[in-house]
Amino acid sequence: MTGAQLAVLGVGAVGRSVVELADEYGHTVTAVADSSSAVIDPDGIDTEAVLDRKADEGVVGDTDPDAALDADYDVLVEATPTTLGDAEPGFSHVAHALNRDKHAVLANKGPVAERYGDLRELEADSDGRIRFEATVGGAIPICSTIDDFGPDHITAARGVLNGTANFILSRMAAEGLDYDHVLAEAQDLGVAEADPTFDVEGIDAALKFVILSNVLADGDEEYTLDDATVEGITDIPGTALELAAEDGRTIRLIGEATPDGVSVGPRLVPDDGPLSVTGTLNIVQLETTHAGRLNISGRGAGGPETATAVLSDVSRLIE
Repeated sequence: MTGAQLAVLGVGAVGRSVVELADEYGHTVTAVADSSSAVIDPDGIDTEAVLDRKADEGVVGDTDPDAALDADYDVLVEATPTTLGDAEPGFSHVAHALNRDKHAVLANKGPVAERYGDLRELEADSDGRIRFEATVGGAIPICSTIDDFGPDHITAARGVLNGTANFILSRMAAEGLDYDHVLAEAQDLGVAEADPTFDVEGIDAALKFVILSNVLADGDEEYTLDDATVEGITDIPGTALELAAEDGRTIRLIGEATPDGVSVGPRLVPDDGPLSVTGTLNIVQLETTHAGRLNISGRGAGGPETATAVLSDVSRLIE
């Protein structure tokens, strides 16, 4: 396998890690863009210099960011922030790559969760293909496992797919603390964002299970966030976890993708069961037609962790 040339859009934790690790995977970064600038070199950019400049000056280069879309690359890496509704600008970035017959790998959940059918239509008319392992569960190979089994042989997916919410619930249970106290702790540790709404209200987990529903439906139906039933963890009192513990159970934010639809909400689970993962770990259970239940667990977030999923997708596209 020869390496690919990559254009990376977005220099947050994931995009930065993709740029840092690309060479280790045998790939060359020929373009990087943030929201206000870009740097392009068909022979390969100086990744260390670019990331140092981003840290020092807040920009990666001196070129208009849109120019990166027209650079020389084999695979576009879409790692800009997730947006809902029309999923812009991420959707247009991927569309531009496919219109050029280039591949695209997404870490951005928006286009896959909100405009899955549109993406697949563009892909059908292109010589390029899309992959999006990094949108669901960070480093955990969930989408590729579904690919290996075939969507027709998996009847449901459920599990814990938000590390922030899981950290908060784990700490509440372990220490007998209330939600507000643990949220503040999580923010101090960098586990929770300054505005944690996306995570604690269940939206992030719902987007991931919408994506899994689209993958499992395999074109027969299309789901968006509007189709999901979503409840977060903000109203769970510490006493609820104490009562659950007395019965050998705990509470986790559980998502499900089944033929009946998508749901996310707090659920009671056995304290010693596979769904009671602690801290920021994620887990997905896949119900298969012939192999029983598969439990796949690991780090569901983080720059280097999620970048491994992106770069694995790149390698699959150019095999």
